[in-house]
Amino acid sequence: MPDPYRIWLSEVMLQQTTVATVKDYFARFTARWPDVAALAAAEDADVMAEWAGLGYYARARNLLKCARTVVAEHGSTFPANHDALLKLPGIGPYTAAAISSIAFDLPHAVLDGNVERVMARVYDIHTFLPAAKPELMARAAALTPQDRPGDYAQAVMDLGATICTPKSPACGICPWRDPCLARAEETAAVLPKKTPKKPKPIRHGTVYLAQREDGAWLLETRPDKGLLGGMLGWPGSDWIDTTEPRPEGRPPLAADWQPLPGEVRHTFTHFHLMLTVQHARVGHNVSPEAGEFIGQNQFSPSDLPTVMRKAFDLTR
Repeated sequence: MPDPYRIWLSEVMLQQTTVATVKDYFARFTARWPDVAALAAAEDADVMAEWAGLGYYARARNLLKCARTVVAEHGSTFPANHDALLKLPGIGPYTAAAISSIAFDLPHAVLDGNVERVMARVYDIHTFLPAAKPELMARAAALTPQDRPGDYAQAVMDLGATICTPKSPACGICPWRDPCLARAEETAAVLPKKTPKKPKPIRHGTVYLAQREDGAWLLETRPDKGLLGGMLGWPGSDWIDTTEPRPEGRPPLAADWQPLPGEVRHTFTHFHLMLTVQHARVGHNVSPEAGEFIGQNQFSPSDLPTVMRKAFDLTR
């Protein structure tokens, strides 16, 4: 039987993130925290640092909450019950269905992006997403067998990932080519239909990178709630939708701040971000108003989320 912990961890990591990106993170996580009890006992800062660069950091915070709930309320064992899984922090309908079917072989339909595409094409469904989700789920549920539902769920996800791909689907070798309505109607290339996305706004801000004469960097831990919550980062301004004047915020200490050439460009789910980077070298006895200095032997750029790492890269 597949390990529910590994199924859960992989599904959480794969939300909004590609398999190629996740592979190394998954290997490091499972080597460092091989089971849910080990993860539950981990320090928050260690988990957030290991997650750095994977994005969507609320997932990491919910990962810890879920692990600790499983240990405290379920004896370190994921419940083999779909409704009980849904009550765990950070587990929604898709993840609960994936754990139920793949880990416990329960007949629950799994509807990820790959399965949505397969269902939309097999049944030639032209309703735009996300409005089409209830119909796609109903179709997926109707096809889910009572016998070996976990194997079936993984097979349909693999079908969407490798054959029924977004572009240039390999219809000629698809095992469902004969009953596929979209193939018959020659509409597979336009399915599933998605509601056009609105242009993302552009936000601007400033970050301050101070390096002490002994090599230590001034860093702060962001508030638990909000974007990049609980992650290490550089002190700086708020990020706002304005260009004139650029928001600078309050520098964390008095210094000869100099703007670095270039700027940081980064895209979040709902907006694009452009950051000006101010840099200063300071003496050993300065007292910052925000954050704390972390020695070079205690800090690695890999501990930073991607946007903050981009700011660091401008200092090189």
